[in-house]
Parts: sequence; C-alpha cells; structure tokens
Amino acid sequence: MIRGVIIMNDQGKPRLVKFYEFQPVEKQQELIRSIYKILCSRADNVSNFVKVDSLFGPDVRLVYKTFATLYFVFIFDNSENELAMLDLMQVFVETLDKCFSNVCELDIVFNFNKVHTILDEIILGGQVLETSSSEVMKAVDEISKLERSGNSIIPSIPGWQGR
Repeated sequence: MIRGVIIMNDQGKPRLVKFYEFQPVEKQQELIRSIYKILCSRADNVSNFVKVDSLFGPDVRLVYKTFATLYFVFIFDNSENELAMLDLMQVFVETLDKCFSNVCELDIVFNFNKVHTILDEIILGGQVLETSSSEVMKAVDEISKLERSGNSIIPSIPGWQGR
C-alpha cells in the first residue's frame, strides 16, 4: 500500500502532502522535516530508494526523484514494488507536465486543487487506480469541463427549487 505522497521544494517546504493513513498535523510536519533531512544528506550517486523503518515502522520505504527544484516522494510498504513506484512517480510527473506544460513549483502552489485531482486519479486510498498518463488527462479534462459548464452532479428534478 502507498502510505503517502509528498512534493517539497529543495528548501524543504512542502507543496503537496497526502498521507493515506491518518497522521496528526504535528506528526506530518515532523515526518516531512525528517524526510527532508534524509534527502539532503544523500549523495547524488546513490539509489533513490530509502528504508525509513525508523519513521514509519518496519518494511516501509520511500522512493524519491528530483525534478528541477522539487523533490517528489512516494512512501510505501513492502506490498508495492520499488520500480513500479518509480514508474508511477514518472506517470504523475508526466501528467503534471502535460497539464501545466513543463510543471514548476508555482504551478503546484497556485493550482493545488488540480494537482490533487490528478493525484486522486492515479492513487486513491493508497491504491493505484491508473498508470496511463493519457487516461488520467482524459479524466482531468472531463472534470475541468464539468467545472467550467457549472453542471452539478445532482440532476435537475422537476419541481425542486433548492429548498
């Protein structure tokens, strides 16, 4: 199961934080600081996979990748494959690139709802839903069309006037 997804900048400021198991806010902040310390202390020529048993318990790892000034971090347990997680991260980044045409930190900050929507199309409740960037983009485009048109999910009911 995927335990969490974090995007932070190269100074440790979180830009997206999504835990799929409840974590109090204080604990989330502590975990983010600890993860940032781990990532900053790693050499460039080492693996992108890190065991984080001390932070999350036994058999929990994280995979990270740096894109421009952002760290993308996926936290997962031993039921997930490390390389599959790296590939899933790539799908997430590719989708963000398609959506924002060369995504940057400001895109994530100012379009956090859309970024969360993209992530929710890929991962929901810690389970992988979609691994195709083009399928995710289709779903996000459909959601955007609905938002622009002002359609609601509730169909119009004759005689009902919002009482």
